[in-house]
Amino acid sequence: MTQIETSVKIAAPAQLVFAFFVPQRMPYWYGSEMEAHLEVQGGASDFAVAQKVRITGHLGKREVSHTAVVTALRQARLFEWRFEDRYGVKGLERWELDPMDAPTLRGAPATVVRMRSEYTMPGLLGKAMDWLVTRHAVARRNQDYLARLKRFAEHGEVE
Repeated sequence: MTQIETSVKIAAPAQLVFAFFVPQRMPYWYGSEMEAHLEVQGGASDFAVAQKVRITGHLGKREVSHTAVVTALRQARLFEWRFEDRYGVKGLERWELDPMDAPTLRGAPATVVRMRSEYTMPGLLGKAMDWLVTRHAVARRNQDYLARLKRFAEHGEVE
């Protein structure tokens, strides 16, 4: 199993940062490169543990999708889901929000967001591709996700 961890310090309180972990706002920073759309089981407006989420989007002209199940959720602290795609890639993504005791230089509260991706690619070819390419692409992608979340939470900027 491959594990990738990325973190970012955001000059905003954890409650505000966590407001971007809802189905309507998450696509602004998560999956924006594929114009992701999150379809939540039952059309719910918020996530809940054990809820299925279908994530669809486009990479070039190709539609991509996978289903995730929310496995952990603690308001302003933690969000996690497990996923599997149609090619047999399985894994989880977890975001932990840690409020910082000391305010930032601007005097605002700050939050450290840690994102962890764990996944397994099937077959020998999948494992070789992961070692050569995928793990590096996932690390860059996760850094981009957190950078967009930071801009959005701190400044309200949407790309």
